[in-house]
Formats: sequence, structure tokens, C-alpha cells
Amino acid sequence: MSFDLAGLKRTVARHGTVARVVVARAEGSAPREAGAAMLVWDGGQEGTIGGGALEWEATRLAREVLCGRDRVLNLPLGPALGQCCGGAVTLVIERYDAARLAGIGNHVVVRRVSGRGEMPLNMRKAMSLARSSGQVPAVLFAGGWLLEPVTPPAQAVWIYGAGHVGRALVRVLAPLPAFEITWLDTAAARFPEDIPPRVHRLVAANPADAVKHAPADARHLVLSYSHALDLEICHRLLGHGFSRAGLIGSRSKWARFRSRLRQLGHTDASISRIECPIGMPELGKHPQAIAVGVAATLLSPAREAELRGGMTG
Repeated sequence: MSFDLAGLKRTVARHGTVARVVVARAEGSAPREAGAAMLVWDGGQEGTIGGGALEWEATRLAREVLCGRDRVLNLPLGPALGQCCGGAVTLVIERYDAARLAGIGNHVVVRRVSGRGEMPLNMRKAMSLARSSGQVPAVLFAGGWLLEPVTPPAQAVWIYGAGHVGRALVRVLAPLPAFEITWLDTAAARFPEDIPPRVHRLVAANPADAVKHAPADARHLVLSYSHALDLEICHRLLGHGFSRAGLIGSRSKWARFRSRLRQLGHTDASISRIECPIGMPELGKHPQAIAVGVAATLLSPAREAELRGGMTG
């Protein structure tokens, strides 16, 4: 886990003052690992540190921090909260506003959260490595100091289509800080009213025309209401460039698309970079099953390499 600086900045810009709760240390059978975090503001919250009673108590304390001072708490989960998991956690709850965010760097966030001791040597070494070689450190908590690596820039994911599968994909992917989602369709009425705050909605009469604006390293998921539109988007993607692209559909649909894309001048090697079907077909065709499969392949480098190796001309 890491410090999602971009996400925190967005939340502070929206709500003004935000309390961030982070698991600085986890021992034994704790609900979440060190680095798991949640944000709390007046009237809402985002993220999770897990544990039911733990999260409820953390949220209560975070609302106090919004109007007070930062806090560090050591909680044995059984004796303190009546949880049966038997572990213990240290929580750091900090109050953030725009002024405090201005002083945070782009590689690591290190600060003293309790006591008066000097920064431990292992943290100094971790900071030096991060700055000199880009090596990402683990979350470190020692001597009253807390170090967290800053979350790297999110991977751009473009989703074409706001139907059942598109909505399921957004619900699954939007909470993950690794992805920055652009969601496209032909009319505003095709989108749900409750679009997650981290998702950029883009209405385009012809979403294929928007392909030229996508980052060259974006990942694309093509699942519009129209086969003709799907084909046009694939055609534009092959001419534009991408990190990865997937098309929803059966193997017979993909066979037809391959033939049409050849006619449009694309080589078999180029066409084979598009995956169809998407996700993990063994999970089934339910929209949520497709979304879970897609999320798993995006999050797992090994699974992604396996799928890439399985693409043939």
C-alpha cells in the first residue's frame, strides 16, 4: 500500500479539510495490512481499513481530528474492540488541508507522528534510495516516525460503453487507486446518476473520435451498444497506439472483427494485440463476473503476461 497523494488532493479540493486514517503497523491477524488507509470528512468517507468495529472507531476518532490534533493509537483488537481476529494495529490519524499538502514531495511521505526522536537510520536510507534510484520503499513505522511511498501515477483506463458491463467495470475499478478511468458513451442519459468521483465522464456523439485524445499508454475496454461502433473504435485504436485493449464479445464476433480489420489495412500482428473476449471467461457472462475477471487481469502482471502469450494471429 502507499500514500495516494493525487486522491488526497482531489478529496481536499472537494471537501476542504480531510482526516486520513492509515494503518501504520499491523501485527498478528489484523484486518488490513500496513499502509491501508481511508479518508474522512464532514459528511462522508472513502476507502477502508477493514475490521467493522475498528473502522467504526477510526471513523469516530477521525471526525474528532477534523477539528483537533493528529493522533496515534495502538489498538489490540480483541481487548480494545472486542474483535476475534486477535491482532493489533497502530493507527495514525492526520488532518490535511491544501496548505499541508503543499509541502509533500512526489516520492515518499515521511514525518514524525509522535515523540521527539530523530529520524531512524533505515528511513534515511529508504528516502535516499527512493530519490537516487527510484526504488519504492515499504511502509515503515519506527521511533515515532512514519514513512509511506507515494502512489505512482494512475494507469489510464478508457471504458467505452455505459451499459450493464460498463457500469459493473466502473464499480469494480473506480475504488482502486492504480487506475484513472475515462468513461465514454454517446449521450449523458446513458450514464447512471451516481458516477464515482474518481471517474471522468466523457459524452461524445461518436466515441471513436475521442480515441485520438487518449494517452498512448492507456488501456482500453470496448463494450458499446453497437458492433459497428465497437469496430470503429478498434480501428482507431490500432492506428493510435495503446498499452492494452480488450473487446467484449464471443470468439465468433472476434473472428468477424479480425476479418473486417484486415480489410481496413491492419496486419494480423497488430490485430492480435486486441484481446477478445475480455477478462476471465471461465467466471461466466454475468456483468459483475466479467468485471471481476477484467480487474484481476489488470491487477495481476502474471495473468496479463499469460493472456498476452495466448494471443495468436
